Amino acid sequence: MTSGGPKFEGFLRPDGRKGIRNAILVIYLVECAHHVARTIVTKVDHAVVQLVGFPGCYPNSYALNMMKRLATHPNVGGALIVSLGCEGFDREGLTTAIAASGRPVETLIIQEAGGTRSTIEAGIAASIRLLEEVERSACRVPMGIYDLVVGTICGGSDGTSGITANPAVGRCFDRLTARGATCIFEETGELIGCEGVMAERAATPELGEAIRAAVAKAEHYYATLGYGSFAPGNADGGLTTQEEKSFGAYAKSGDSTISGLIKPGDIPPGPGLYLMDVIPDGEVRFGFPNISDNAEIVEMIASGCHLILFTTGRGSVVGSAISPVIKVCANPETYARMAGDMDIDAGRILSGAATFDEVGEEIFAAVCKVASGEQSISEALGHQEFILTYKQFEATGPACLPHPQRTHQS
Repeated sequence: MTSGGPKFEGFLRPDGRKGIRNAILVIYLVECAHHVARTIVTKVDHAVVQLVGFPGCYPNSYALNMMKRLATHPNVGGALIVSLGCEGFDREGLTTAIAASGRPVETLIIQEAGGTRSTIEAGIAASIRLLEEVERSACRVPMGIYDLVVGTICGGSDGTSGITANPAVGRCFDRLTARGATCIFEETGELIGCEGVMAERAATPELGEAIRAAVAKAEHYYATLGYGSFAPGNADGGLTTQEEKSFGAYAKSGDSTISGLIKPGDIPPGPGLYLMDVIPDGEVRFGFPNISDNAEIVEMIASGCHLILFTTGRGSVVGSAISPVIKVCANPETYARMAGDMDIDAGRILSGAATFDEVGEEIFAAVCKVASGEQSISEALGHQEFILTYKQFEATGPACLPHPQRTHQS
């Protein structure tokens, strides 16, 4: 492993991590506060002031942990919390966690602030204060590939995804991990049938068994629900079976040793390649675990991802709040129709106009550019999608993270 490669400037956080963006989050704690929070963001009209939130009223430890991780993400500089006042979300716990991270945080309670109009006015003023404070206190420091955490997902997959974009991302992942980066691929529900090959790549036999168990959990979960991670659009695009889709998705992971198995919100303890298990633990209770691509993007961001590589064959337009999304298009016909939403044309591999290594290098170059401050296409278009729902997870076992602690480099 080498720590060579491009250098750029990042935002230094009190915990030693470095961010590539400096966002202000406006966080609603229940759907009843969503309109007020969204209106604040709309009226402030600044790209770094971004909307995130949790719709439910019933408390959920997963949602609280996720929101704490997101609000203290390296790409986040401060937060405004918007509460109705009577929801079950632990408002004080979230506020305390953000303040303890050294970030400025303000809280508005609609029931105490006088309702919609007065809370919106107070929220606009608070957002402007936070913007000024975050910009004034920003500490820029050198940053390298070894500081980055990069995630990948596939969405709108078709028959080309597994033979162009996904293996090209795998080449990029191999290059990133060789230079000390942390890479995360998902997810056990879309890797059914791949547990054997992943176990063989695991850093330890114990981790290999944990990977097998996680995929078995996913298979049981989907069997209980009666519906797997295979959409009608996948079939229309030429995919025939869950196994075919799984091995295409698996190609995104590259060839590096799998260093650990994490769950949403777990921060990888060191550099390397990690598999994320997004399937809830315990009995089936909250419905489908990956109701949209953005749900998984958010979970990877909660685990520290600075940016996301999103492969698609059918086409997708989404981005995300907090961390930029880089689109890698697998299908040349889709790219011709939707070039304005795509960063990379991996479909050139099909015609022989480019090799896997060449497209992998192009993706790596895009990662470096976006990490240096250049906007991805979805980011420039203003895409800041976000979704967070109910789930339940148990703590990760010791076999899942047989990896040394990360040491931050300056």
